Amino acid sequence: MNSAGSSRGMCGRCSRLGVAVVCTALAMPQAVAAQEPHAVPLRELVQEAEQRNPTIAASVHAWQASTHVPAQASALPGPELTVQQFSVGSPRPFAGFSDSNFAYLGIGASQDLPYPGKRRLRADVAARDADAAHAQSDAVGRAVVEALKLAYVQLAYLQQTLPILERNDQLLTQVQQIADSRYRVGEGNQQDVLKAQLQHTKILQEIADHHQQEGMLQAQLKQLLNRTQDTPDILAEPLSPTPIPFSAADIRQRARDQNPDLAARSAMVDRERAQIALAHKEFKPDFAVQYMYQHTASTFRDYYTGTFSVRLPNRDRQRAALAEAEERRQRAAQEEQAERQRVLADAQQQYVAIQGSNERLTIYHDGLMPQSAATLQAAMAAYSSNRQDFETLLSSFLDVLNVEIAYWRELADHESALARLERLTGGAQP
Repeated sequence: MNSAGSSRGMCGRCSRLGVAVVCTALAMPQAVAAQEPHAVPLRELVQEAEQRNPTIAASVHAWQASTHVPAQASALPGPELTVQQFSVGSPRPFAGFSDSNFAYLGIGASQDLPYPGKRRLRADVAARDADAAHAQSDAVGRAVVEALKLAYVQLAYLQQTLPILERNDQLLTQVQQIADSRYRVGEGNQQDVLKAQLQHTKILQEIADHHQQEGMLQAQLKQLLNRTQDTPDILAEPLSPTPIPFSAADIRQRARDQNPDLAARSAMVDRERAQIALAHKEFKPDFAVQYMYQHTASTFRDYYTGTFSVRLPNRDRQRAALAEAEERRQRAAQEEQAERQRVLADAQQQYVAIQGSNERLTIYHDGLMPQSAATLQAAMAAYSSNRQDFETLLSSFLDVLNVEIAYWRELADHESALARLERLTGGAQP
């Protein structure tokens, strides 16, 4: 007998029992019902978050602010202007100015001159800080996008499984009516009716949980998108498995090359190396030049003073600074290595989770779902001819419901693992 004929025969038995909707409930959810016209694609929400999320904007401003530090670090110290008045014979201003060639009014300028190479190294240290800030800003953006994707996937899961619960609740209501009818004519017992009522209540509880979780996800999504909470709720697109076009080795390489957290750690290692070079250079002396013009009374000649000074470093202090810089470099190197191991392990775990999820999705779609549907069909046929008890029928009904919900749960987990993997590899998979 072909499958079409079997379905028609089953519908005839179901109609005699008053459960014509059973066949609809047994249909395997290979695809969700036609997509609503107002479903928002995830990529549009990602673009909106990247443009409007205040956390991302704040991290970008922090990075941009750090890009102005190297120019400050490499600049010469500000020149110093001096106005000096020298009195003779009295503390009064300009005392002795007209009758002593020692009294004068002086104007001068001085400039500190760091040892050659120090300003360049200070700018290099600041530039490495800016690189780290850039990578950290990228990491913040990726974290926000990941949170958005995870919330969107969970929302899509809830919005797709809610109709399944409602449809099965309607079916269960009709099955309950059948059990009640059989009980009234003496072919069943009251326990069957009570079990159906209990399961009906459990499904209502799950529906209420769905509504609560969806409301919380809507609030989270609006926060990430910087929308007000009174804006319309978001309708997600139906979930579908997204393939990974890379091997495990490619994933690890992308994580090493593109992970923003790892890039920030690497920039900090470079920063500490530059700091060590600067600490070595700080053993060199700094210089200062000064020039002053001193005006006396018109009966005396003016003075002109030029000064060149050398500022010697405190070598004990600089040795301690060098030792500190070296320890900081070693710490940064170890933190980079730890971060690298964490990122690679996390990427491998997400890759393995996705591969395992692919296998489970195939088992659900090609095995468990049609098998549970066939089992329920057989249970309905046996129950209609009074060859099977109600508990077995209810068990078969729950198998269909649980397997269908588990399929979409597995699909949501698959897409969530992919979202985490995209953050670890520094971007969305092509």
